[in-house]
Amino acid sequence: MEGVIDMPKAKYEPIYHAIRDEIESQEIKFGDFLPSENDYVARFKVSRNTIRRALSILTSEGFLLPRHGRGVQVIWKPLTDMALFTIGGIESFSEAAYRNQKTYRTEVITFREIISDKSTCRLTGFDVGVELYYIERRRIIEDKPVVFDTNVFLKEETPGLTKEIASDSIYKYLEDTLGMTITTSRRRVTAEPATKHDKEILDLDHQDFVLTVTGQVFNSNGVMFEYTQSRHVPNHVCFVESAVRQKIS
Repeated sequence: MEGVIDMPKAKYEPIYHAIRDEIESQEIKFGDFLPSENDYVARFKVSRNTIRRALSILTSEGFLLPRHGRGVQVIWKPLTDMALFTIGGIESFSEAAYRNQKTYRTEVITFREIISDKSTCRLTGFDVGVELYYIERRRIIEDKPVVFDTNVFLKEETPGLTKEIASDSIYKYLEDTLGMTITTSRRRVTAEPATKHDKEILDLDHQDFVLTVTGQVFNSNGVMFEYTQSRHVPNHVCFVESAVRQKIS
């Protein structure tokens, strides 16, 4: 694509994904200790700092716990089959489906380009007058509609988005084609009464509320490139967070 620079991913990323895959597939089980840093240096042929960066991210996401004098222990347990999506990391819909070994598809309901006005600015945080992609998608797992996504992307940071990309994986396009590094997300989670539109779009069965996740996502340049609102069928999502207790003396 003209004007797009193919940027290499950070060295720690494939190591992070390889170790995370081994944990989630339970090749390395809950309670096990990881191989030593020296073992990983020899395996991946990278520096010790690169290994530490990958392990640090897995620790911050609640997969690992460093134990002084003993090593790094796995503290992640698989979720129940009902909880397909976690709130606490930055994970795409396709990644969540793959992690749970579920068949999935995405239906693009709306895809258009808009100019941010004052109302859009108040809702999303984007500046007035910037060009945006506005996308609505229905997410389907095992033939059941479980998420209704409304995504707004800053066109300047996400050039070349299409309806076809939106029906597959936007994050895959941003990372693999544009070379973007997605770093930070600020999210707000609320339980809200299901609207008539929710009931038409989602497979709510007899449930009368949805779990709504609203967030702003930033890249490694500190630019907010996405605003999103995801309305979830409640029994398919859970909150997962790793926290450190700060003792007050």
